[in-house]
Amino acid sequence: MTPDIHDIGGAPVIIGAGLAGLLTALHLAPQPVVLLSRTPLGTEASSTLAQGGLAASLGEDDTPELHLTDTLAAGDGHCDEQMARRVIEAAPKAIENLIRLGVPFDRSLDGRLRLGLEAAHSRRRIVHAAGDATGRELFRALLGVARRTHSITIMEGMTALRLVVSEGSIVGLLAVLHGGVFALPTRRVVLATGGIGGLFCDTTNPLSSFGHGLALAACAGAELADLEFVQFHPTALDGPRRPMSLVSEAVRGEGAVLTDEDGRRFLADTPGAELASRDVVARAISDQLAVGHRVYLDARHCLGQKFARRFPAIDAICKQAGIDPAVEPIPVRPAAHYHMGGVAVDAEGRSSVSGLWACGEVACTGLHGANRLASNSLAEAVATAVWVAASVAGSCAGWQWPRLPATIPVRPDPSPIRPLVSKALGIVRNGKSMRDTVATVLPIAVGETAAADPALVTLLMAIAALRREESRGSHYRSDFPGRDAAALPSRLTLCTAFENAVTISWQTSERSC
Repeated sequence: MTPDIHDIGGAPVIIGAGLAGLLTALHLAPQPVVLLSRTPLGTEASSTLAQGGLAASLGEDDTPELHLTDTLAAGDGHCDEQMARRVIEAAPKAIENLIRLGVPFDRSLDGRLRLGLEAAHSRRRIVHAAGDATGRELFRALLGVARRTHSITIMEGMTALRLVVSEGSIVGLLAVLHGGVFALPTRRVVLATGGIGGLFCDTTNPLSSFGHGLALAACAGAELADLEFVQFHPTALDGPRRPMSLVSEAVRGEGAVLTDEDGRRFLADTPGAELASRDVVARAISDQLAVGHRVYLDARHCLGQKFARRFPAIDAICKQAGIDPAVEPIPVRPAAHYHMGGVAVDAEGRSSVSGLWACGEVACTGLHGANRLASNSLAEAVATAVWVAASVAGSCAGWQWPRLPATIPVRPDPSPIRPLVSKALGIVRNGKSMRDTVATVLPIAVGETAAADPALVTLLMAIAALRREESRGSHYRSDFPGRDAAALPSRLTLCTAFENAVTISWQTSERSC
């Protein structure tokens, strides 16, 4: 199939129209930009599902230094301290900008922003909108502004298939729309494609979030970092619905407790109890489930009849499942939720490939380390979008068009890969299972089926997890349960993929945390 070349005048292209993509496009205005969304806007963006808020040191008893301390502790010795400090210090100003753009954050009676508490935070510093619908309200406000911004061209229903690289630089991309393949010539591409939760059977992410941006970046030769670190949210609503509905950490912040079917509070003696870091809580719940217990989140005593007013979206989701949180506990289980790894980027969001940037969950800035602190993800997206947009705007425009790839990939489908990922890269991992998965997905990853790109992402994640022979943050190995103080941050690059073989380069690098 020969692609139709669609001349966009060399405008930068943003792949992904969630919070990170929308904000990057808005910060580029009035410079023309093309925004690609593979579905109708808002229908499959992780941003719209976010119940938590944005973390920022806004309280009178809080400081950026305290926020930084909590972030570094959650990251388990794996954060980039310089980057973490930069994002944290930028977060309050980023929230002010969102307010100017029309985001209706919740406020107390005196007009101040209402601040919530979430796990591993030492202060109330979580800003919400519409209670537990922060992501939806953020997206609604920003989409409205984007649609009114004439410099932003939105292409809905268009899926990027491959980045085109010439002499180490981006020169365009291939995309599909309604079965037709299009070539978009550009020297500037921003990945804002979200995470990898859709590779797992149990996830709170859209099922299409399989690491699309990672596959695009890997095939373009970009460095990827920390792929082994996947955060599982401890409390997704335990039921048949996929993606799973999230029961926000803020519910535990209000005093809800975790119990088994007999009412036993199994985290009572754990430091931090229900508000311990997410990896600790998720493993504790997983251990209970593994021996046949059910796990419940009980908010009856701390919220009771106030639950619906404080958490209206969660209340509605629970009642749709036949559960009234005011009078009965909520069945929960962990689910894949956030990827700390991603495309390795510098302080301006630039990847190792000239002309390629990444923003949001698809990027690995080093802020989150081995375990993301709750609500730091939205704060990272709104802070870094400013820097990415400035870097893109200051780079060379124009375009050239080289010879197109001989084979055009098909639209990806992660469904055949999910059982493999869930077994090998779940909350507790071991070397044998991961090695078996590498052997299984390798021939798929180098093939030409719809499962190839999801299999490639799985392959890279499994190799990264195999190389990290320790347990740290969200990465827990039953065969290496101890923490290795000498272990360093890791990066890998897909060099070639051909005839049932791949060549991957691996390196470690120092970080300041």
